[in-house]
Amino acid sequence: MDLRVKGDGPPEPFLSARDLFETEHELERPVEVEVRPDPDERTVAGHYDDHHQLVVSHRAATSAMARELALHEFAHMARYEEAHPSHTMQTEEALFLAFAGRSVERRKLAHCYQIANHMKDIYADDLTLSVAPPDKLTAFLESSLAAAVADRPAAAPGEWTRTSPAADPEITAVNAGFALALLERHDAIDDDHRLYDLARVAGQDAPSVSVETFKRAFRSLAADPDESEFRQALVDVTREYVLGSDAGGRRAAD
Repeated sequence: MDLRVKGDGPPEPFLSARDLFETEHELERPVEVEVRPDPDERTVAGHYDDHHQLVVSHRAATSAMARELALHEFAHMARYEEAHPSHTMQTEEALFLAFAGRSVERRKLAHCYQIANHMKDIYADDLTLSVAPPDKLTAFLESSLAAAVADRPAAAPGEWTRTSPAADPEITAVNAGFALALLERHDAIDDDHRLYDLARVAGQDAPSVSVETFKRAFRSLAADPDESEFRQALVDVTREYVLGSDAGGRRAAD
């Protein structure tokens, strides 16, 4: 992998991630990493005909998760190069099929894009976890879910004002299902792990969302789906989120 790191940040985490990633996988296109003095802990990835680009905040590039973050992004790039349907299909295409003729709340539609990103992350981390231990990822998922559960509103849905995506109990329950699915998919979590307790709390806060249903949907994603299979999986899981118990009837009617 041809890797170039620019900006005011340490190149070591990215070089280490490259060396580890290349033990099992490879990228044909060069990767340009740009570290920017952004106060947020975030990344933005782009894919072009002749290279990949990864823009990373200085905070993320100097964090304890920097190498793991780079590995995760390299895995997304590899999935893009192999034209994996999770990374090439337009989410809008599946959502149009899922909700044709229906009106969908803007909040839930935004969450459907997050669900699609979870599916991308499952496939990216199938590669990541083939070369790296799951310890830091597990701790990160636990910390993120704990923060979201703690940030939940005190009142019932419909009686509170949402201040951030983390404060929405319904998508937090989906996120809990995703976290458990990813780790169970790779036998990376014990039955008594604290994540299960957090997931139970998340489920109690959102009784209309089944954590178990979403865990099962994410965990059982086919390793190598064709475009039709992946589209149907995305349609099914987004219908489940938006329509709930009505989703099964719609699937049967299709």
